[in-house]
Amino acid sequence: MLHILDARTGEPVPATPARRGLTRVEAHAGGLDLTALRVLLTADLLVRALELGGTPVWTMLTAPREQAELGTAANALSIRPFEDSRDVASGLGEAQVVHVRAATQEPPEAGVVVAVAPAVRKGVEEDVQRLLDDPAALRLALLSVPRDEPARLDDGALDEAARTVAEWRAGVARWGNRPSRPVPDEVRARLRAAWEDDLDLPGVLAVLRDVADSPDLPDGARFETFLYADRLLALDLAGELGNPL
Repeated sequence: MLHILDARTGEPVPATPARRGLTRVEAHAGGLDLTALRVLLTADLLVRALELGGTPVWTMLTAPREQAELGTAANALSIRPFEDSRDVASGLGEAQVVHVRAATQEPPEAGVVVAVAPAVRKGVEEDVQRLLDDPAALRLALLSVPRDEPARLDDGALDEAARTVAEWRAGVARWGNRPSRPVPDEVRARLRAAWEDDLDLPGVLAVLRDVADSPDLPDGARFETFLYADRLLALDLAGELGNPL
């Protein structure tokens, strides 16, 4: 079961409601900047993890400004659409509400609060739109930093993320030519243990690195493992399938 740290109490709580029903995930963003995109990305990961566990979810976005621009940038980052909180009545039978917001924002009076540390483009003032030229690299760079730590992105971090995405996509394309094999039970358990522990995405990425480097795993198992993990990561790791190697 997915547990998430409630910033209001400092204690981990189940992200799945105790009674049967919807979980509402509401992302709170101040405007179009890297921290706001990190908030939306965290909400997206939470929704994906809940859905992988079989929990029904609906999502909302609360943003006082630049909501259309936020939606466009989120779409480029493979963040699934949010409903506008201004257009949706709350309290539609949800069993639990999870608010995802920047750590610097005041928490709401009710619901679980997921706090997200700031993200900045280290050393320069850069238009967010320019960082979206390689959205998968930006997404992976943000995933690589624990949510409670500031993400200070520089050229080195973005370049490394771009190389990793390219290597993993090439690997998936290559492994896809081999006979398929199931995701090993131990690997599946490690992946789920990581993302169910407060959305430990760096832990998930570490498992994938081990899978890619292990000399004992058949390529077909690597292929299925990376596709399975990509249901959460949304890095389009199958993007090179069918292309000449």
